[in-house]
Amino acid sequence: MAVKQEFKSFDDLLATSDLPILVDFYAPWCGPCQMMAKILADVGAQMKHQVRVVKINTDNYPALATEHQIQSLPTLVLFKHGQPVERIEGVVPANQLMQRLQAFL
Repeated sequence: MAVKQEFKSFDDLLATSDLPILVDFYAPWCGPCQMMAKILADVGAQMKHQVRVVKINTDNYPALATEHQIQSLPTLVLFKHGQPVERIEGVVPANQLMQRLQAFL
């Protein structure tokens, strides 16, 4: 499950996590992003001890979207030890997403 949380900086968020972080770069007006929301909730619940799911609204954080070269929504980026290790664009079924994540955990 994704948790809404304020953070001082994205780097702080990455540095303080003891788990890999799956970042969902999304926008509220994006239809496919809405489809991914339920998938991410399911994946987050099933993998809660292996990965932390964080949602970042690109409308609210455009500099982060630019920094991470987000050009299509939704884009998922898996960060491990503060570094991006996997990037997934578009809607992906839960079982396929979990398989891709397992390779990096």
